[in-house]
Amino acid sequence: MTDLQVFRDETRHWLEEHCPPSMRTPIKTDKDQCWGGRNANYVSDEQKQWMDNMASRGWTAPTWPIEYGGGGLSKAEAKILSEEMNKLKARLPLSSFGIWMIGPALLKFGSEELKLQHLPPIVRGEIRWCQGYSEPNAGSDLAGLQAKAVDMGEHFIANGQKVWTSYGDKADWMFCLLRTDPDAKKQSGISLVLFDMQTPGVTPKPIKLISGSSPFCETFLDDVRVEKNQVVGEINQGWTIAKYLLTHEREMIGGFGLTGAGSQTLGQFAVEALGTEHGRLTDSVLRADVIRWEIDAAAFAVTAERVNDEAKSGQGIGATSAMLKYYGTELNKRRYELMMKLHGNDAMEWEGEASKDGWLPRTWLRTKGNSIEGGTSEVQLNIIAKNILGLG
Repeated sequence: MTDLQVFRDETRHWLEEHCPPSMRTPIKTDKDQCWGGRNANYVSDEQKQWMDNMASRGWTAPTWPIEYGGGGLSKAEAKILSEEMNKLKARLPLSSFGIWMIGPALLKFGSEELKLQHLPPIVRGEIRWCQGYSEPNAGSDLAGLQAKAVDMGEHFIANGQKVWTSYGDKADWMFCLLRTDPDAKKQSGISLVLFDMQTPGVTPKPIKLISGSSPFCETFLDDVRVEKNQVVGEINQGWTIAKYLLTHEREMIGGFGLTGAGSQTLGQFAVEALGTEHGRLTDSVLRADVIRWEIDAAAFAVTAERVNDEAKSGQGIGATSAMLKYYGTELNKRRYELMMKLHGNDAMEWEGEASKDGWLPRTWLRTKGNSIEGGTSEVQLNIIAKNILGLG
């Protein structure tokens, strides 16, 4: 057998032995996702066990170097791991902005000290991260941010406000853009810094959305001490890092349009909602809509996989992340529109055990924000037109 076939067999056997039965069921609500962190609330012992099992092999971040806690897998091996998890219907062991966003930035731009400090705890799910980018007057025009950090010699003192901080009230650390040179031009004089959310002066306040939930926060910084050894890259050179990190954020948000390992497919959801007759969904119109969505999702998955392979071969993602973000968010919005249709009037139940306290309508409303967060769809279309289609 080839080395990859041996790896596949060993991986399959290991997953079968170490993935608990309850972690082979579809993710149906937000609580089914494992975010880790210092104050994590696990829905079961098996959820924590699954995360720990995968982290012990570095497989929560399979391609990261072993010296930083990752799995050290090659691109081909990581693909095999994903395939075997899908076959087993294994859930993603850890959802993490640390893995999806700040981790890649640290690997590329961080000092060795920062990598050793932050990457292993990210892999183990011990620290949950949030992002401090947008401000009340600096959203799509992110370079216009005004939150500042004043140089005090050995450290900075930060003041300002961030907004739309996803899970800021649940996070342990923040990666944050601050203006460290107020006299520099717009994109200059910005630094990417890291700090503990328990630092005195950091105050996150949840923003209640139309869905009734509060995944977003506004975060106030009042004389917050930020150590200089927590600056990623060079001081005043954070804009380049910020743009790099944004490509990973857009890729992550675009991934909402995909059905990941352990997630319930739209087809499975439709069968539960409508039932079948002679092996087919009973409603022919909705059946066609579901098939159309599944085809589009499959095409998007192939495109995302190709882009990912190109990135790992050294070509990078760049502006293509805008394309993935735009189409992925539209696909996700379509999915939840269809899920609402599949349940008909019952989909509007807002409270009660049967609807899991209105999980579906609340999530449907939440998806409307997908086309705003991480850069609005209008901004993504401009990037696609200029940098991919060359329309000037």
